[in-house]
Amino acid sequence: MIIKKICVTVVLTCLLLGLGPGATHADRHQGHYVIGSGDILEIVTWKETDFSREEILVRTDGMISFPLLNDVQAAGRSPLELKADIERKLKDYVDAPVVTVTVVTPGSQKFYILGEVANTGEYPLIKELRVLQAFALAGGFTEWASKKEILLLRREKGEDKIIRINYKNIIKGGDLAQNVFIRPNDTIIVP
Repeated sequence: MIIKKICVTVVLTCLLLGLGPGATHADRHQGHYVIGSGDILEIVTWKETDFSREEILVRTDGMISFPLLNDVQAAGRSPLELKADIERKLKDYVDAPVVTVTVVTPGSQKFYILGEVANTGEYPLIKELRVLQAFALAGGFTEWASKKEILLLRREKGEDKIIRINYKNIIKGGDLAQNVFIRPNDTIIVP
């Protein structure tokens, strides 16, 4: 009995830390961060304070305003892509510009939880997060929640995808692959 409790504790700890068997390196690192509307950036041009800004909001049109460059497309690009574009454009004004782009506040990265959880709504995705952790953020389930029929709605490559999640199987250690990573704009529905 004690060994069974220890095994369950180890499995649950691994799930919370994102170390389950369904956790591949590719799942954890889906590529570089993609800047989106609502993000706040810091852009520093080395030794050029006139071309450095601490807080730049990525507007709803995906653009940022930058001195002498006017509007620059930021949304849909990685910080490295934006850095290269700004460096290229600044060459008209600065000899060998060295730019650093940092995402200070990832305001565009959100996910949603609806249905039979204590706190439905929009949540910031500020770190790698799995489904079990998302339930914890939402305050857990209500007494009427159907924990075997949870849906995760995701848009991938222009297509809507439905991922079925059975919470009871996950916590029993039966199907740890269902404890998937949350991605921006995912919607979890708990019937």
